[in-house]
Amino acid sequence: MSALRTHDDSWDIATSVGTTAVMVAAARAVETDKTDPLIRDPFAKVLVTQAGTGVWENLLDDSLVAKVESFDPEAAAVFQHMRSYQAVRTHFFDAHFAAAVAAGIRQVVILASGLDSRAFRLDWPAGTTVYEIDQPKVLEYKAATLASHGAAPSADRREVAIDLRQDWPTALIGAGFDPTTPTAWLAEGLLMYLPADAQDKLFTQITQLSAAGSRVAAETAANHADERRQEMRARMERVATELGIERGPDIQDLIYHDENRAEVVDWLNDHGWRAVSQNSRDEMRRLNRWVDGVPMGDDKDAFSQFVTAERQ
Repeated sequence: MSALRTHDDSWDIATSVGTTAVMVAAARAVETDKTDPLIRDPFAKVLVTQAGTGVWENLLDDSLVAKVESFDPEAAAVFQHMRSYQAVRTHFFDAHFAAAVAAGIRQVVILASGLDSRAFRLDWPAGTTVYEIDQPKVLEYKAATLASHGAAPSADRREVAIDLRQDWPTALIGAGFDPTTPTAWLAEGLLMYLPADAQDKLFTQITQLSAAGSRVAAETAANHADERRQEMRARMERVATELGIERGPDIQDLIYHDENRAEVVDWLNDHGWRAVSQNSRDEMRRLNRWVDGVPMGDDKDAFSQFVTAERQ
């Protein structure tokens, strides 16, 4: 557990875990501007530029990778990988929701939704309700920013402003959630910020709220040795110094590195779900978004898994 995290810490979009949502949105914005994007998020750029974090706006700079490559090719590959990974991850979980609504599911819950704009950018069938759960200040920022740009959700979007470490199931039901109706759940960019026991508790709560036919998708926490984490910390500090930019929060300080964390696919299969997983490295290769030169690129176990499951 990082010294920067406590059991009752909180954040807005410009601090702590909240800033990681800005990083992810920046990657989506870069992908959207490509000539052959995997995903399109027309709201990502404005959500980044108005967040007030400063540092993550650098990811929007098309010349960033070239600048870093001039003095550290491996670090440049890391930046390129981060952008491509987020595009592939978004594409994968967009498909999860597309399959769910095609199967008739009309109740969606996005856990720790951050700056996720799926309630606005996806083509939801009539009658779909999308619940977004996150810290109050994060939801306030997203709603206000998108409203100021005239964005309207394409589904019945309902905010559930609560920390996932609190009694979020009661708050979710209070917002209109029906536990007797099949639900499509998403835990994307979340599990690594939870201790191992909190991860188990989260999936227990999801299971209790899931009618037969419900679906869940999750991104697992990648596993890196401490030596590797220290190496990347030093490398990113050097990059910030060379470019003359703010270092920004160290994501490694926000993550729980629990060795006893359950394998999500196994946990789900043992608790009434039929689950499968796809290695993120393999998915990047399948979609032609793999970046050569990424550290540990030959170690499949060093990359996260994308897990999907259906409630039996």
